[in-house]
Amino acid sequence: MWDGDVHHANYYYGHAHVLARYCELPQPLHPPRMRGYLQHGWNIGDGLAPGVPFVAGSKLFVWSEETRRRAWSQGRREVIVTGAPFAYLVALEPEPPAAGREGTIFYPFHGWEGQLVNGDHHRMIDELRSVEDGPITICLYWNEYRSKPVRRAYEKAGFRVICHGYRGFWWRDHDRGFLVRQLAELRRHRRVVSNRLCSAIWYGLLAGCAAAVYGDPMTLENDDQTFGGEPRLRRQWPEVYGHRTDTAACRELARRELGADVLMSPAELRTHFGWEGDAR
Repeated sequence: MWDGDVHHANYYYGHAHVLARYCELPQPLHPPRMRGYLQHGWNIGDGLAPGVPFVAGSKLFVWSEETRRRAWSQGRREVIVTGAPFAYLVALEPEPPAAGREGTIFYPFHGWEGQLVNGDHHRMIDELRSVEDGPITICLYWNEYRSKPVRRAYEKAGFRVICHGYRGFWWRDHDRGFLVRQLAELRRHRRVVSNRLCSAIWYGLLAGCAAAVYGDPMTLENDDQTFGGEPRLRRQWPEVYGHRTDTAACRELARRELGADVLMSPAELRTHFGWEGDAR
């Protein structure tokens, strides 16, 4: 069981850093401790990763009303909709009016320290070439970026290959610039694509990209199917699947899934996180 006041996942991807900046706090190496668990990635469950032990009574800060309702159905009662950290970053950094966009950024479905992904990247490369116009950027998660076979497959195909950085783990190497770099990359591209619906698709839509999900969804070792897995993704969000999608409809879904229309004021967030005494 973990203590909701000090959970290291609150700092993944620089989430707490973005929120501290929005709350107008000083910018030390680590923001103040957050009194609760912050949802650290888009998911189709209750905001927690499957199997995460939860201290009864701890607050759970989730991205959307849909997630709050799912958490309620799982017996969570201290659930507060704050919106996604990425949505706050977009609010903090409006896109320059003359920004130019070209090509596609592709996010392959990825694993993490405890689970690897199995799939045919060469088949995915062939499909990308047949569908996408203009230059293609491949953004690999750090696991896959360090994997020579995966990285080299995309490099040999002639694609630009990047990595936004390391997520952080157990209070080490949290990269406060992760989301900032991701937003900048998304704003360079006209389209964001993945082979499985994920946070990056919603982020790209909110950042002004068109989006599509297609190709081999690949498989995760010992994947937890508690909330329905890939089949449920296709059933519940069919609008984002296919080589071409309705951008307006998808963007509206992204605003809902990221809570972009219900963002709190800095004072409200400081109160919920227990940061009242840390403001400038």
